[in-house]
Amino acid sequence: MRIQKNPALLVALLIVLAALGLWYATQPVKTKLATPTAIPVRVVAVAEKDVPRYVSGIGSVLSLHSVVVRPQIDGILTKIMVKEGQLVKKDDLLATIDDRSIRASLDQARAQLGESQAQLQVALVNLKRYKLLSVDDGVSKQTYDQQQALVNQLKATVQGNQASIDAAQVQLSYTQIRSPVTGRVGIRTVDEGNFLRMTDTQGLFTVTQIEPIAVEFSLPQQMLPTLQGLINDPQHARVKAYIGADTDGETGNLLGEGHLTLIDNQINANTGTIRAKAEFDNPGQKLWPGLLVTVKIQTALDKDALVVPPTVVQRGLDQHFVYRVNGDKVEAVQVQMVYQGSGQDIIKGVKPGDVLVSDGQSRLKPGSTVQVMTEPPQVVQSETAQ
Repeated sequence: MRIQKNPALLVALLIVLAALGLWYATQPVKTKLATPTAIPVRVVAVAEKDVPRYVSGIGSVLSLHSVVVRPQIDGILTKIMVKEGQLVKKDDLLATIDDRSIRASLDQARAQLGESQAQLQVALVNLKRYKLLSVDDGVSKQTYDQQQALVNQLKATVQGNQASIDAAQVQLSYTQIRSPVTGRVGIRTVDEGNFLRMTDTQGLFTVTQIEPIAVEFSLPQQMLPTLQGLINDPQHARVKAYIGADTDGETGNLLGEGHLTLIDNQINANTGTIRAKAEFDNPGQKLWPGLLVTVKIQTALDKDALVVPPTVVQRGLDQHFVYRVNGDKVEAVQVQMVYQGSGQDIIKGVKPGDVLVSDGQSRLKPGSTVQVMTEPPQVVQSETAQ
């Protein structure tokens, strides 16, 4: 009887164990609390270096000397000695005007001078003779005085003849048109064979100086004290000119470097700006008269400044702050904005070498866990002051 009951008991026990197993299998699994997920960020290291400060503006290129070549006498243009676009030096011969009538007048004046000099020589001989005769009353005093007056008259005539010669020589020099400045010849407006008049306003062509050259630009009136300090500096302020650049001067092509030479004597009351001028050597002739350029002036140099990219500094309600990485967490650090440049900011409140978050700040708050991206921290590159 016991042997028969034992298998039944065993079967019952197996059924109970199976039911318990099924019950445990159908119960929901209790999950553990998830650990905070690290926020991926990019970082940058605070750099310490000398940083130049700049101010930018829009200006136009001006020639220091641009001359419209016009005739100074009336006459036929006989020959043009230069080509359009040619570089010429001061006093180079540019063109000639028919000079035959002037040369004839010059020869006539010289002949008259010779005649007057001969008459004067005879009058001087007679004056000397009359002077000796007047000692023993050989001639009257009146005759001697008349001869003296004739000598004086002939001397004046000689001077007048010489003046006519000088005037004719000046007129003759006008028949050779020479360059008043060193520069480049412009487009010709008159051909050989045309009759030129002094009243012609168009002229033959222009000669424009290219080297050196100037750039005139305007800055806000608040920059006047700074410009005054720069213009009084013996080394002068360095000015860079760009084309195709915005007001930050960081894009576009650099055309040349010059120095500040002039501040206008008054401020424009309508625009609240002050005009200034800089001079450039322009050896490559990249600066061309009339060209619009962006100028950038170095106004100061910050020594051992703490530099970060503009994306690092965040704007709070009342002040600026940055996220500094400390281990695997970040902390908010208040900073002072010293200078905002086009590609870098100068700040105070951190130390050189501090690792700051440069990307991913929107998901951060003080104490957040972060995961730094695999690339190493960037080092801020700044424009070296020269």
